[in-house]
Amino acid sequence: MAGLWLEEFEEGQIIRHAITRTVTEADNIAFSTQTMNPQPLHIDRDFASRSEWGQPLVNSLLTLGIMIGISVHETTLGTTVGNLGMTNVTFPSPVFHGDSLRVETEVISVRVSKSRAGQGIVEFEHRAYNQDNTLVASCRRAALMQARVQCEET
Repeated sequence: MAGLWLEEFEEGQIIRHAITRTVTEADNIAFSTQTMNPQPLHIDRDFASRSEWGQPLVNSLLTLGIMIGISVHETTLGTTVGNLGMTNVTFPSPVFHGDSLRVETEVISVRVSKSRAGQGIVEFEHRAYNQDNTLVASCRRAALMQARVQCEET
């Protein structure tokens, strides 16, 4: 399914995304090193084994990226102008190597832009859950979206 147009979003709509993703050790190490994050909780198994978690934690920014990435296919793929920002980012439970993530998105608000004809702003709340249905991440994201009907604001 391609992304939705502005007119196709409704406040309160919940999208349960079809794609799921298992996070691997290779994902975590590659992401952490590529983003210059030397946190040993992410990249040093021995160090992490002596932490309260007993194992490496998946980098929270990788979790955030996967959560939003999973949502793209059924929300903004090909229909967004761009992200406007993210707020209320939380990681209530850790993600570990081998966890499988699923995501749902709730449409919080939809409004036509007053300054950009044929566009509008959709506010999403994304929520990621692991294989045990434990909430592991959430955030609010505002996206500038294209309208299917390109008409001038009066």
